[in-house]
This record gives sequence, C-alpha cells and structure tokens, in this order.
Amino acid sequence: MTLAPPSTEALKAQSDARESIAGILWMVFAVFMFVGMDAMAKWQSESYSVVQIIFFRAVFGTLVLLPFLLRGRGIIAQLKTRRPGLHFVRSMIGCLSLFAFFMSYRYLALADAIAISFVSPLFMTALSVPFLREHVGWRRWCAIGVGFMGVLVIVRPGGGLFTVFALLPVLGAFTYALVGVTIRLLSRTESSVTIVFYFGVFSSLVAGIALPFFWVTPVSAIDWIGQIGIGLIGGIAQLAMTNAFRLAPVSVASPFEYTGIVWAALVGFLVWGDLPAASTWGGALLVIGSGLYILHRQTLIARGR
Repeated sequence: MTLAPPSTEALKAQSDARESIAGILWMVFAVFMFVGMDAMAKWQSESYSVVQIIFFRAVFGTLVLLPFLLRGRGIIAQLKTRRPGLHFVRSMIGCLSLFAFFMSYRYLALADAIAISFVSPLFMTALSVPFLREHVGWRRWCAIGVGFMGVLVIVRPGGGLFTVFALLPVLGAFTYALVGVTIRLLSRTESSVTIVFYFGVFSSLVAGIALPFFWVTPVSAIDWIGQIGIGLIGGIAQLAMTNAFRLAPVSVASPFEYTGIVWAALVGFLVWGDLPAASTWGGALLVIGSGLYILHRQTLIARGR
C-alpha cells in the first residue's frame, strides 16, 4: 500500500518545529554568554557606575556587528528600516532592563539575582498571547508552571532574600519580557543585525548623554578589558538571543533561560565564594527539567508524532 505524501500543513508544522529547536539552541548559547557578561558587570559595578557599564555594553556590543555588516549585502541596505519608532522603544526598554539587572548584581548574589529574574518567561508567555497572538498549549503551560515552582524553591520565600533590592531583578525581568516581545515583532520585517545595531546606537546615545555625570576612569588595564569585554560578550549574546526569538516563539524559547542558574551558581561560587544552598540545586533541576520537556515536545512535533 502506497503511503500518501505529507500534507502542506504537516510539512509546515514540521518546518516550524525544526526552527523552534534551532531557536532553543540559540537561546541556550545566549544564556551562557549573558551569564558571563553579568558576572563581569557585577565585578565592575563594585567600583564603577551602572551608567558607565551600560555605555561600554552598548558601544562595544555594537562593534561586534561590523564583520556581519561588511560581509553582507551592503551596510546601507542592511540598516534600512521601516520601523525606527519600534527600534527606539525596544532600545529604551532594553536600557531600563540592563539598569535594573546591573544594579541588582551590586547588592545580591549573582545566582540569587538571576534566580529571581526567572519570572521573565512567565511574563513573556503572558505577553505573547495578546501581543503576538501565539498559542500556548496546556503542556507548555504546565512545564512553565513547574519551572516557576523551581524558582520558588530557589529563592525560598520568607527566607530573607526578599528585600527591596530583590525588586530590581523583578523589574529587569518584566522589561526583558517586553524586549522579547518587541524583538519578535521587529523580526517579522527586520534582520537580527538591524535589530541589534539600532539597540546599540540608541542605548549608546542615551547612556552617553548621562555618562559625564557618572564617569570614573578605569584605574588598570584589567578594568578596561573588563568593561570592553562586557560589551563584546553582550553583543554576541544579543545576536544569539535575537536569532532565538526569530526562529522560535517567545513562549518556546524563553523557558530555556532557566539554564542560566547553573552557570550563575558556578561563577558565583568560583569568583565570590557564594556557595549555593541545596534548595538552589533542587530548584535548578525543576526549571531545567521543564525546559528539557519543552524541547522533547518540539522534537516529537518535528518527527511528525
């Protein structure tokens, strides 16, 4: 008996699922790079203002794009945009998100700040329904709910972690969720290079205006390297995250930010001696497990099951 060829709808569903898997892999890489950037920002924030750190993040993050611009179809053609207003809005929200996160690293342990920020996927999922008209199935809602319970295990409500400074990563998470939504909207007409470039330009201008009031000249070559490195690593991570949201729906890609807790806990221990509690590892197993389950679901769809 001859099997009927797959329908157009089935082929499209499998193609979308494969793109989602690629988006998930980009997100995992982006999170790894972002944790490296966050650790360097925490280190630098002990001696330098957050405004200065954001300026270096914006300027040198933009320089990462030069090889892509020179290799592409022409700088002018790649930077042409039909949505300058949305680029500006995305950039201002991104600056606020960076400010909130970088300030939180000054007062909180890196793993704690990042653990609190894991409410971001919940914000993203909620925002993706009205703004992006994305469908979130009950299995993904359940997996995200399990991830949220893992975050609660990590932060231990009532355990003393919830101070006024704990509101900073919450603000950062909410504004980051808005960034994810705006990137998804922009990616319908704009390339990843275009999106990251305009973020760098607008945020450099805003931070540059405020910089004279906060500037402290780095006292050593290591500090110069650290601040420049924040920008370069952040630029690479930004490109990776933009590709993730281009290929995968926000509600699929965002839960994989949970993997950052492992890197944050490891770096926090090695650099600052912050030994994660047993609850941190228990919660991490829940949040990572929820992300892996979503990947499993996407793999089944890609195989037509």
